[in-house]
Amino acid sequence: MTILIKVLQLILCLSILVIVHEFGHYIAAKIFKTRVTKFYIFFHPKFSLMRVKRINGKLQWRFFAKNLDDSELVVDSEGKPILNEKKQKQYKPIDIDTLPEGDWRRYPDNTEFGIGWVPLGGYCAIAGMVDETQSAEDLASEPQPYEYRSKPAWQRLIIILGGVIMNVITAMVIYTGLLAHFGETYLPNKNVKYGITVDSLGYEMGLRNGDFIISVDNVEVDDFYAIPQAILLNRAETIQVLRDGETIDVEIPSSTIAKLMKVTKVTLISPRTPFIVGGFGDDSPAKESGIMVDDKIVKVDGMMTEYFDQFKEAVTEKRGQNIVVSVLRDGDTLDFPVKVSDEGMVGIYANNAGVFDFESIDYNIIQAIPAGCKQAFTQIGSYVKSLRLLFIPETKGYESLGSFISIGNIFPSTWDWGAFWQLTAFISIILAIMNILPIPALDGGYALLLIYEMITRRKPSDKFMERAVTIGWLFLLALLVIAMWNDLTKFVF
Repeated sequence: MTILIKVLQLILCLSILVIVHEFGHYIAAKIFKTRVTKFYIFFHPKFSLMRVKRINGKLQWRFFAKNLDDSELVVDSEGKPILNEKKQKQYKPIDIDTLPEGDWRRYPDNTEFGIGWVPLGGYCAIAGMVDETQSAEDLASEPQPYEYRSKPAWQRLIIILGGVIMNVITAMVIYTGLLAHFGETYLPNKNVKYGITVDSLGYEMGLRNGDFIISVDNVEVDDFYAIPQAILLNRAETIQVLRDGETIDVEIPSSTIAKLMKVTKVTLISPRTPFIVGGFGDDSPAKESGIMVDDKIVKVDGMMTEYFDQFKEAVTEKRGQNIVVSVLRDGDTLDFPVKVSDEGMVGIYANNAGVFDFESIDYNIIQAIPAGCKQAFTQIGSYVKSLRLLFIPETKGYESLGSFISIGNIFPSTWDWGAFWQLTAFISIILAIMNILPIPALDGGYALLLIYEMITRRKPSDKFMERAVTIGWLFLLALLVIAMWNDLTKFVF
């Protein structure tokens, strides 16, 4: 059930963002009177689940419809399809004036909208554009005024960038809505009053339990939970901490940045907390000994363990042994004998509610708009910095590439609309940035060639565009293979 919920969230998220992205291309094309032949969500080899087109002012619907009529195939004397150079079936040219009145092909000016049955991706087919839906051979005829290739370069650039622009706008709208509805809550670093606890990677980095983080590379970070991101994205070299009353510089080994990139769920540091008993597990030896909820644990066998990390470390060292746990209750210190399990557990979980003073900011819709836009562009800056890490040899950034498995895994295992929209906004930014990369077959590759054309006044040939798109798709396929292998290694093998 957990996997199903994650998959459904992923499909819904990508469906929304694909529609938004392709609508950006569609609306820009329509503004410049460019024909859009098809607009599809999901891919539809052989047939479509649904398709609709406006005919004579009325919407006509078709369900489970085949893509093309095989009776129009070009065949040899034995009735076998004749393939072109790309091993694709060929279809006879059609005189649309001879088609029946209700045939959709009589109305090429109207866009065919549809839903495919392969729940990934989608496309917006623009007439006269060399892309994955049309090759140079398809555009051998004279350019028509309604075609993409007939439009000025600046109009074609806007059409190409329409999808990326819509993804960014979508992120801004979602962040605005989330801030207006939920507001913003964060833990100021100054309110982490007991210092930090660190995991193994944080320890390797040079941090220690009980440190108070002052700054990262001498720059203060207000939000405590943004500190790991600041360390990673800025490739920080030092962390300034207060340790035993003395301010020191902790130099970060470059090797830990590479390790930090590979961690699926980054903890690194956590706020240190007193150990207030919040409840008990099943068959808890601590509960049987007389320890109660809201007791504050202060010692194990006479050794001070007032913080949770200290207690955990002490109990782990006493696996299978009897210990004396001292607690503070109503001003009195009480001792309880407790048997530690062979796993180093005593069956207590902590209550951290109210330990820290979080800060909350409430927004009305007017205040949320600039805050939402700012949050979107902050996320854009962060993601651009993270991409930079992919090209640094010592970080081996290629090993952190992930496919749909990684993306789906970041969704919560229970349906949470707040978390869903937060992740949808972030993935929208990822799609915008990935699409604007200057790689042929992506929007950024087309945009780069259009900028070249606007500067040099020389337009690349359709044949060149077709080859560039093919090379781009091969490169993207190679990246997908690497990403899939990384995910299989991480989550399966």
